[in-house]
Amino acid sequence: MGRAIYVRRVLSVNFAPCALFVAGVLALVRAGSFAGRSDWHAVPPEGPVAALGLAATVTACAALLSLLLQPFQVRAVRVLEGYWDRWLVTASLADALARVQRWRWRLLRKRAHGAAVSGRDLRVQADARRRLAGRPPGNLLLPTALGNALRAGELTAGERYGLTTLSSWPRIYVQVSDRMAEVLRSARDALDTGVNLCWSFLALTGTSVSALHDEPSSWWLCCVGLLLAAVAYKGAVTAAQAYSGLMHIVYDLHRFDLLEALHYPLPADRESEEEVFAEVSELFSGIRPEGRVYDHPGQGGRAAAAAEADGTVEA
Repeated sequence: MGRAIYVRRVLSVNFAPCALFVAGVLALVRAGSFAGRSDWHAVPPEGPVAALGLAATVTACAALLSLLLQPFQVRAVRVLEGYWDRWLVTASLADALARVQRWRWRLLRKRAHGAAVSGRDLRVQADARRRLAGRPPGNLLLPTALGNALRAGELTAGERYGLTTLSSWPRIYVQVSDRMAEVLRSARDALDTGVNLCWSFLALTGTSVSALHDEPSSWWLCCVGLLLAAVAYKGAVTAAQAYSGLMHIVYDLHRFDLLEALHYPLPADRESEEEVFAEVSELFSGIRPEGRVYDHPGQGGRAAAAAEADGTVEA
């Protein structure tokens, strides 16, 4: 079962986007688009042997490319999230897009809290509140919709209980049930697949522009590539929103499993819950708590058994 899940992830997340890119570039090469006017009649293989060789070429190149790009999966997602502050030009673009996101956030907030008179106003207000709940606060918005969809989960899922999500998520993730882990993997695979497809179509569009720049009749292929990249990006945003929602569910159901794994005593009420989770967050950030009393399940039972064996427990 685990091997089948891994194979499915490799094929959908890594191999398929690379295969689309390799097949597109190979079609441009066979058509002679880089050397002159394209001859699209030369793209289809002649005969089964040529078709088999072409399929083997695409498979081998896509497999190699997917292996080379797999270590950069996190970076591929983070670039589309809008973490562009490393370079001056991209940082300026990030500031401009972040201002647009803040303007849209204020517009949504106005719709969500405005007066509703008709039934249509109520539907618009409900939709605005739903969309607003899937975004982080206005002062923490990122330049892109994908970044804001993920940040909404990263900054609120654990904070509702006093936990810092970014530091506690890797630890609480291993405490989830098998069924929940499968749902999380499925949502994350959908997100990564959308991101990789977006990059694949963008790369193929750039390659097509360089090959077809002198053929205006074929420029529609570049437009199709951009359209497919936009659709893939929208799919990644939708998957990111679902993933952020699942992060909230994980903290709702498994936050006390994290305390048991750390051998912290379970809190008695809401106030003590926030206190103990704040202490756990400090521990994850490198601040060691003082005077912490741990709760080791079964320790009392072992002590009682040892006392009974020594005859020190009254009958």
